[in-house]
Amino acid sequence: MLNLSHSRPLNEFQKEAPELLHQFETDKTPIVITINGKAAAVLQDAESYEKLLNRLELLETLAGIRQSLGEFEQGKGVSIHKAFEDLQKKYDLPN
Repeated sequence: MLNLSHSRPLNEFQKEAPELLHQFETDKTPIVITINGKAAAVLQDAESYEKLLNRLELLETLAGIRQSLGEFEQGKGVSIHKAFEDLQKKYDLPN
């Protein structure tokens, strides 16, 4: 959920950009940029954004693993040995 207590209209942000960017150095609080009173964008420091992306990637990986394990338990998958054997045959890999 967006914290609208840290929001700024676009025209105000344009005027105060240097000060707001300096604010990131101390509190790293994201700022919601509004247009006509509606949230349009979120300004966030690069380090926090990168951490967010890394967390999202980890969660997506874990969700994919969980889904794959569920499918395998339902008999929808193949064993690692069978998969490796199929790859060896497909790409003519040595044993």
